[in-house]
Amino acid sequence: MSALLRALAVWAAILAPSAWAADADHPPVESMASRVLACTACHGREGRATPGGYFPRIAGKPAGYLYHQLLNFRDGRRSYPPMSYLLEHLTDDYLREVAEHFAALDLPYAPPQPAQAPAAVLQRGRALVLQGDAGRDLPACVHCHGESLTGVAPFIPGLLGLSRDYVNSQLGAWQTGQRRAQAPDCMAQVARQLSVEDVSAVSAWLASQPVPAQGRPATALAMRLPLPCGGVPQQPQAAAGGVR
Repeated sequence: MSALLRALAVWAAILAPSAWAADADHPPVESMASRVLACTACHGREGRATPGGYFPRIAGKPAGYLYHQLLNFRDGRRSYPPMSYLLEHLTDDYLREVAEHFAALDLPYAPPQPAQAPAAVLQRGRALVLQGDAGRDLPACVHCHGESLTGVAPFIPGLLGLSRDYVNSQLGAWQTGQRRAQAPDCMAQVARQLSVEDVSAVSAWLASQPVPAQGRPATALAMRLPLPCGGVPQQPQAAAGGVR
């Protein structure tokens, strides 16, 4: 049975009426372990990701980011029917607690796979990630995702520790409108400026980089966001060294 089918079977069992057969005065107490069984069936043990990376790591991601993605799947801004089905009847508070559970996990990252792109492609990806392209008014990834590319709590995810295929697919989904975020959707604006070659270069370089330290997100932005992003309030510039 595939991971996805296992997840659906687990979730169906959790939500089945017989699982909630206690009387109204004594409802069953649902543990967090039972809540996240469907999550880990696809996203790997403790949310560490599957070896191929098609289901990304969720352990240690910022809580606000995870919560917004659960809402996006439930409310149709992200298109993946199995996730939408799993989440369609779950409340905001329920999803927030699940997000906080995974965000609190502090687990080591696997080493990156060897780079599978020519040096010139990797150099192009590195330049876009670290410097952007001023000629196209394209911000660098580090301006939003943190100097270490491990994200910024509580709303901005890290970009390291993801597979090349996953990064490619998500940038492509933003370009085609299959993935959306709360308006204004800054990532859609950025992704639509990227060429096919840009996407390939960025994903190749990111996937080849090790995750520093424990991969924990920074606690504050080093500078104001270069673009307004829905769901991410602008923050004042952090004190020197604050992102570290």
